Amino acid sequence: MQRIPYLLIAAIFWISRSGWASDPFTGKWTLDVKKSSYASGTCPKSMVIDMETVDRGIRYYSETTYHNGSSSHAQYTADYNGTQVLVVGDYGMLLPVSLQQVDSNTVVATYSRALQVVATSRRVVSRDGRFMTITTTSRDRSGKNITNVGVYKKSGFVFNAK
Repeated sequence: MQRIPYLLIAAIFWISRSGWASDPFTGKWTLDVKKSSYASGTCPKSMVIDMETVDRGIRYYSETTYHNGSSSHAQYTADYNGTQVLVVGDYGMLLPVSLQQVDSNTVVATYSRALQVVATSRRVVSRDGRFMTITTTSRDRSGKNITNVGVYKKSGFVFNAK
């Protein structure tokens, strides 16, 4: 009977060190196309975002498949301190991004070109940690503001033992 308290204490210690209290953005996220809202003709066929905690930020990797059969990926590592970092994709460098953490479940990503903000994405993880909504505002080719809303479901919990 004495073993149960020790096992319980060990389990609580392991969970507290494993990532449950860490960054809620960490994990694999899959786009729910039916729940998402994109400008006409711009919604991808599928998209998976994989993020892992690093230092004071995240390592981001995404794979996107489009309805015409083409695909692309993007990746970067950034802190939540607003410092711009390069985004690398299939054909080299993409727009630089900077991340600002608004609260524990909200991050704003700002994309720039020639010192001008060209897109802003507000990422919000639900309180239960199962869903992430990314609301992106940018301009189309005619200069009109467009807003896309991607709803993502987490593909299980990730335990980052440190």
